[in-house]
Formats: sequence, structure tokens, C-alpha cells
Amino acid sequence: MDRYQELHAKLAAAGQQQLLRFWSQLDADQQARLAGQLDDIDFAELEKLIKEYVLLRPKTQIPEDLGPAPYFPLVPRDEEQKALYAKAQARGEELLRAGRVCCLTVAGGQGTRLGFDGPKGTYPIAPVTGKTLFQYFAESILRTGEKFGCRLTWYIMTSLLNREATEAFFKEHAFFGLAPEQVFFFTQGTMPAIGYDGKLLLAEKDSLSLSPNGHGGTLLALRKSGALARMEAEKTDCISYFQVDNPLIPVVNPFFLGMHDLEKSEMSAIMLAKTGPFEKLGNFCVTNGHLEIIEYSDLPAELAESRNPDGTLRFIAGSPAIHMISRAFVEKLTAGGSLKLPWHRADKKVPFVDEAGNPVKPAEPNAVKLESFIFDAMPLASRTMVLEGKREDLFAPTKNPTGVDSVESCRAMLIDRDARRLEAAGVKVARDAEGKVAAEIEVSPRAVCDDADAAEYVKAHNLREVAAGARLYFE
Repeated sequence: MDRYQELHAKLAAAGQQQLLRFWSQLDADQQARLAGQLDDIDFAELEKLIKEYVLLRPKTQIPEDLGPAPYFPLVPRDEEQKALYAKAQARGEELLRAGRVCCLTVAGGQGTRLGFDGPKGTYPIAPVTGKTLFQYFAESILRTGEKFGCRLTWYIMTSLLNREATEAFFKEHAFFGLAPEQVFFFTQGTMPAIGYDGKLLLAEKDSLSLSPNGHGGTLLALRKSGALARMEAEKTDCISYFQVDNPLIPVVNPFFLGMHDLEKSEMSAIMLAKTGPFEKLGNFCVTNGHLEIIEYSDLPAELAESRNPDGTLRFIAGSPAIHMISRAFVEKLTAGGSLKLPWHRADKKVPFVDEAGNPVKPAEPNAVKLESFIFDAMPLASRTMVLEGKREDLFAPTKNPTGVDSVESCRAMLIDRDARRLEAAGVKVARDAEGKVAAEIEVSPRAVCDDADAAEYVKAHNLREVAAGARLYFE
């Protein structure tokens, strides 16, 4: 049986033989490309997904017992909790010094929404120098490792679309001072786009229409790439997970790490107090004794708007996608080379080639893309932990050019965070009548990674004042 007959038999059994309609027009390399993509698909599993998520439109079932998830508050409630928090800080620093933690950044996206051509991590975000997101994180990792006497390994999940450009960017910039072997690139898995009739689409005559399989695929990609094996060899127990568009996040938060460890949690999360009932953050909830996150679009309005007797939102805890994950938990979830997480349907306008081989760019959604979300692993953990974070210290996503969660708001939050650090160390920073910083300032993450660093820096450089209208870079 030749290659065509082999593939045709496989596809015919799945009702997807249309994918070979241009086979005879392809050269050997093109045939190999298409065959390789088809070989990567478990068509028996895909057939189930098509029936469940494409031919039917699944509805999120809200459990009757759904309630708000418990969490450790930002400010300790009593002396006992205060002692726990101090112990957690010390434990996190101990784990850092012992080299038991690594960093994991999800960086598979492009800067398209920002009007930027390239991997999102290469976007210039720093308010004064224009350092890119990748450089900002790299310098933070360098300083954190220096401060705690360890060498942090940085795992960066790319996509098929941006892997090559991302690696080239790091090489071009000499890894921003990191040793090349400190940075481990790996590629996110993909899923084929599925037309509303249940048929897979071809993007080209020799290629399926493929898209990233969601950040839930990170966990399986860690195993398939060899990243988990490297973590084990390096005696790394914990993974500090964050997304590439949030430069405000500490690359490793010792307190969060320590709480994760003391609580013997398999997967932990930072929560932020939502600004309103419909803020676009997932909601930390509990059902049947298990923690899970309900997307903001799926939580019914009557629950989203429900309030406690004191007037605060019941479902106050929002997820900014900041996690601490135990390596052993990832190994358990991906044992056998597969990962069973629920899928989420997204209706998209997917370009394709029609039966005559002509490219079609649809004006309306024509297909389904399936994604898995990393937070769906939380109900599978034997123990979880949610810790309240301070928004202005942790969360400044760069999703839009202007407005909410934008380049503008991110840069303003970076300036404000740096100003608060300088002020806490005794520097007088000019602010306007509304209390906003009246200068453009940037403190290099290579020099300062926390408040204690800032105090030392101010003392060493004898800083006294930041004047109104100043544009300053502290390195």
C-alpha cells in the first residue's frame, strides 16, 4: 500500500478524505508536509470532539452548588495567619536559594492586536528605554537569580508561527545576558480548524488550517519537549507560570512559592479582587469540593452580581493567569503522553482553500477552533491554593494599543510601581493633582527586583528626588 492509499483509508474511515483532494498536484516535499500533519492527528479522538463541540454547541453547565472559592487574603486576618505568611516568605526564599523553582512563560502569540509584526515578546514595552517584554523578563530573571544565589532556568513556550523568530531574537541579543543554556524553547501543540459541517479545513493545498491548542497544551508540551525531564534532572520542584504580556509580574514571587509549598498544593493561583461583576477575568469557584475557574462569559449575571451582606461581590476572586505548579503534578497529568482537559469552542473566521483550490477569506465565522485552558487542570489537583495579590504590583497586561489592558496602561503601571518603590525608600517623586506620577521613570529590573532591592539602590546612589517632567532611567 503506497502512502496515498494508506492515508486515504485512514481519512475515509473518519469521513475526512477531502483533505487529499489535491494530493496528485503536490510535489514530494508538499506531500510529506501534509502527510506529517495528518499523522499527528488522533482521528478517533477528533471524531468525538467534532460531535461534542462542533456539530453540537455545548453549553456550560453551572452546578447548583457553585460558590465562591476560599482564598488567603492580601492582609492576614489574625496573628496566626501573619505568622504563616512570614513562614511562607522564608520558605519561598529557601526554595529559591536551593534552585527548586524555574520560570515558565507562555509566549506563543503575535503582536497583531498591538499593530505589531512579530512575536508578542519582542514588543518594546518599557516606558523610557523601550526594552522588549522578553528583555524585561530576562533581566528580572538575572537579578532574581543573583539575589538568591541560584541560576533560574527559563522555559518559553512558543508556537509554530513564532518559534523561529523568537529564537533568532534571543540570539541576536545575546540572550540579554542569560547563558544560552538557561533558556529552553519549546513549541505549543496545534489543533485543526473544523468547518461547521464537521470537515477539517485546508489552509493551503498541502497544509491543514492549524492553530495553537490553547495554554492548556502547555502541560503536555512540557513532557513532549523534554522540559519535564530537564526539570527533574535539575531537581526543580516548582514552576512559576506567567504570560508574556504581563511585565509587571515578579518572575518568581517567594511568598507565593512558599505558600504553595507549605499548603502542599499541586497547583496554586493568584487571585485579584475584581473591579466589577463583569470584569473580563475568570472566576474562582468551588463545586463539589473542587476548585475551578468559570469564564467571565459563562458565569450567569445573577451570580456575577450577587453580593455579600456587607455589599462586596460574592464572586470577587478573578484569575489573572498567574500560577505556581508542582512538577510532579504535571508529570502525573501527562503520564502516558496524553492530557485529558476539557476543550473550549471558539467560532472564528478561518481562511481556507475551496474545492477548486481557490483561497477563500470568509467575512463571517465559518469554523470552530478548539482550545484547552491551563486553569482546567486545577479541579484535577488533589490540593490547590488561591492567594490574593495586589493588582498594582502584579498585573499589567498588554493586550490593546490604548485603553483598558493596553500598552498605555501597562507603561503607566510600570512607572507607578517603580515610583512607589522609590518613595518607600525615601525618594520624593513628583505627582500631579490627581496623584499620578508627573514624570517618566524606569527602574531597570536588572538592578531592582523587589522593594528591598529598591531601598539598597536608593541608598547606594544617594537618590533624593524625581522632579516633575523628568525622564529618568535608573540602571
